[in-house]
Order: sequence, then C-alpha cells, then structure tokens
Amino acid sequence: MGEFEEKVVSLYRSKWLVFVGAMWLQSCGGVGYLYGSISPVIKESLNYNQKQLSMVGVAKDLGDSVGFVTGILCEILPIWGALLVGALLNLVGYGWICALIFIGTNGETYFNTVSLVSCVQNFPKSRGPVVGILKGFAGLSGAILTQTYALIHSPDHASLIFMVAVGPAMVGVGLMFIVRPIGGRKQVRPSPSDDKNFTFIYGVCLLLAAYLMGVMVVQDLVSVSNTMVTVFTIILFLILLVPVAIPVSLAFGTNQKAPEEEAVLLPVAQSSKPIQDYEEGLLSEVEEEKPKEVDSLPAQERRKCIVQLQLKMVQAAAKGAVRVKRRRGPHRGEDFTLRQALIKADFWLLFISMIMGSGSGLTVIDNLGQMSQSLGYGNAHIFVSLVSIWNFLGRVGGGYISEIVVRDHAYPRPAALAVFQVIMTFGHLFIGMGWPGSMYFSTLLIGLGYGAHWAIVPATASELFGLRNFGALYNFITLSNPMGTLVFSSLIASRIYDHEAEKQAKTDPLECNGSICFFLTSVIMAGLCIVGALLCMILVFRTKIVYANLYGKSSRHNLR
Repeated sequence: MGEFEEKVVSLYRSKWLVFVGAMWLQSCGGVGYLYGSISPVIKESLNYNQKQLSMVGVAKDLGDSVGFVTGILCEILPIWGALLVGALLNLVGYGWICALIFIGTNGETYFNTVSLVSCVQNFPKSRGPVVGILKGFAGLSGAILTQTYALIHSPDHASLIFMVAVGPAMVGVGLMFIVRPIGGRKQVRPSPSDDKNFTFIYGVCLLLAAYLMGVMVVQDLVSVSNTMVTVFTIILFLILLVPVAIPVSLAFGTNQKAPEEEAVLLPVAQSSKPIQDYEEGLLSEVEEEKPKEVDSLPAQERRKCIVQLQLKMVQAAAKGAVRVKRRRGPHRGEDFTLRQALIKADFWLLFISMIMGSGSGLTVIDNLGQMSQSLGYGNAHIFVSLVSIWNFLGRVGGGYISEIVVRDHAYPRPAALAVFQVIMTFGHLFIGMGWPGSMYFSTLLIGLGYGAHWAIVPATASELFGLRNFGALYNFITLSNPMGTLVFSSLIASRIYDHEAEKQAKTDPLECNGSICFFLTSVIMAGLCIVGALLCMILVFRTKIVYANLYGKSSRHNLR
C-alpha cells in the first residue's frame, strides 16, 4: 500500500473524522425544534384548539425521545444499519407529517444515539466537551434548517416539510459508514493534541452562532434579496465544513500512530479483565472495611489511610486470610445495566431534575408560536431561530463549564446543572410578566438553560453508571422530555391558554392575547425549576466521593 493510500486509511480510521461526521449528522438531527415555526399553521389549517395542538407536540416529543429500540439496535446492528433505519423513519414520518409525526421524530433518536454512543466511546476522557458539542449542533439544527429553508424562498410550508423529510435522510445515509466507534468498544487513548483540537472546534462553534445571529437580525430587519440569502447560506455551509481540517491535518500532516498501534502500547493491566475484576472487587472490600472517620479526614491523609488499608487487604488476600467477596451489583462509576440503574436513587434524582428543567424548557420551545402571538409579536420564526442559537450555546457552554467543574475542582457535574436551572427560572418569569422585549431575554435564558441539560445530564449518567450500556441509559433519560411536556404543555399550559381564550372570545375563540395567557404556566414552571435545582444539589452531596475518586489528584496521577 502506497503512502497516500495509508494516509487515506488513517483518515477513515480517525476518531476526529467520526466526531466531525457526528457534528454534521447532529446539524440536521434536531428537526423537531422547527415545530414552533409550523405549529401555528397546523393549528389554523386543522382548526385545532391549544390542547389538541399540544397533544400533537407531545406525539412529536415522544417520537423524539422514545429510543429503547434505538438502544437495542445499536447493540445488535452495526452502527451504519441503525443510521439507515433512522434515515428511513425520518423520510417516511415527515413525508406524512400530520399522521406520522411520531415516526418522523423517532428517526432523530437514531441520529442522536449513534452520534453520542460512537463519540463518547472514542473520547472517554472528554465526555463533557463531546456531549456538549454534539448536542449543541442538534439544538442549532433548527436555525440551520430555517436558514436553508430561506434559500428555497417558498411561502408554501409543504416545501419546508419536504426539506425536513428528505434532507436529514440523505445526510444520515451519506454518513452511515463514517460515524461509528473506532475499534469497536475499545477506548481510544487521549492524544496530546486533543485539547488544542477541542479549542479549535469551540472557536468554530462560537463563530457559527455569531454568524447565524447576525444573519437572522439582518434578514429580520432588512429586506434581503434572494441572491444575498444564497450567499448567506453558502457561507453557513462553509463554516460547517471547517472542522474537517482537524482529521485531514492529522492524517496528511505529521505521522500519526494508528489507534491499533496505540492500543498495543497501553499497559497490559488495562486490557487484563481478570486482574481488573480482582482489583475492583478488592477496592469494593476497602470501601466496606474502611472506618467512617476516614471520609472526614483531609484529602491527603484520607488517601494515605486508604492506601495502607489496600496494602493490608492485598497481603491478607495473598495469605488466604481474607477472601474478596463477589459483589452483588456495580458501584457508582462502574458499568450498570438499565435495570440496575433504575433501582438507584441517584438515577431518579437525575431523571426527575431533568423533567423539571428540560420539560419546562421544551414546553416553551414548542409554544413559542403562541407565546409570541399572545404578546403581540408577528413573526415567531425569529424566536425559534434565537432559542435554537442559545440552545446551541447552552449545550456547548454547559459541556465546557461542567468539564471545568469536574476536571479542575473534582466537584460533581450536577452542580453546574443546578446553576443553569436557576437561570431558567428567571427566563420563565420574564415570559410570565410579558414586559416589552421580554421574549428576547427569555429565549436567551431558557435556551441556555435547556441546552445545558443535554450536555450535562448525559455526561453525568455516563460517569455514574458507566459507558457499556450508555445507549439504553441515555434513551431512558430522554423520556424526561415527553413526560415534561405532557404535564407542562398538555395538562397545564394548554388548559390555561384555552380557558383565557374562552374568556376573551371576541373574534377568535381559539386565540388568546396578552401576558395572562401564559402567566400562571410560567410561574408554575419557574417554581419547578427551583425544585429541580434542589434535587441536583442533593445529587451533588451524594456523589462528592465518586467525583473525587474519578477526577481527584490521585486519580489523575494514576491515569498518567
């Protein structure tokens, strides 16, 4: 094989090419976020009231979140097969949007799961940035598709639905042999250049968000010709192509060791399953045998006591005086099955806090059309695009900030989630007040907070419950979205909206005007975000020791 062919093969095997391909896949994998733009049209054309429209939204959220089959297929089928199924579901579902919106958005779960499972396994030591960036592009897909739709410049919403049906399906098929775990489930060792490459991608993310923001403001305030719209969209696509420079430069620049070669250089102990199982069992014995006073000691003295206890246990085990017990189940930080995770209080604290924050945020996103109309804004598209951009920055920023929390301070990642849920509280209150310009500020706060959930929670789940069954765990956590919107949107927001619309009932009995339409709903959701933040802090208190072991100084020293 020639040198050029070897470099092409190296490019194909690059974990960074997988990551960039997953970014492109996610860029069109969040088409459900366009629902806020088309929901007023569905309501008007089908003569729905707000409750009926909310049920369509719940069906959309269910399709976007119910991914148990996705997790199973990712275990059984090759990754490209799961992507192909997702592309077909997307094409069929959005082709008959009013009847099969559930199926259409269910195709997104395949895109999300395949991207996350592949890249988290390829970058096991950079879960925060990886999850944040990938979920960020999923959140930004609403703005990307809106700008692409502007290129079509057609007033017929059927053309938007056709684009949503065909575009993501084509991208999914095109990338189904690119996005996959490198070397199966083997963890790829971090490279010294990883931090620099992540910094470059963060820069591209900020550039992309700033560019889309500027383009939207220009197109909203000024009448732009079709030629300029075309130029704007081409530049958007070029920015999306920029990250591919990383795998290309790594493959065709300096000589790089292939992942298989790096795997050979790994210490033998890392690949020795019997030794690993023995050590994990012994560490479990240490946790059970150590005195309770040890946890209250300063960090340095605590580590010394644990090391001494480990040495005693090893010597006793070698003499046969102590037999390492076989554990009944995994401990936090190890690999759980979904069934094992479901009986843990930590999992439910994480899940319920996700319902409070993510569910309330998605309720706002799904009802942006009605919220903006009730407050006197004529164009809901600008808020759909704005919340998409802030959602994107929340996901990227949430992954980045939470990574600082765990890497630099060895503090539990859910602490960052609690802060973002408090931020969302103010966003809900601003919508309820209905002050002039409050929609712009509310979309900023809610978009940032909602997006941060999808960077922090999956990374937290992988840290507490392991990577082996991450697909199943992630897809169960996504059920928080439809559960939240079922309660907040269908049972609360829609009933209050229709009640206020009936009280006004001057010309259109289905339309409500004024801040009163969503005031009570916003106050309720603000209160529940506070509850979610409190649950996160309880989880922080329960998992301090886990994160100290995962990211503490002694842990980093052992990794070296």
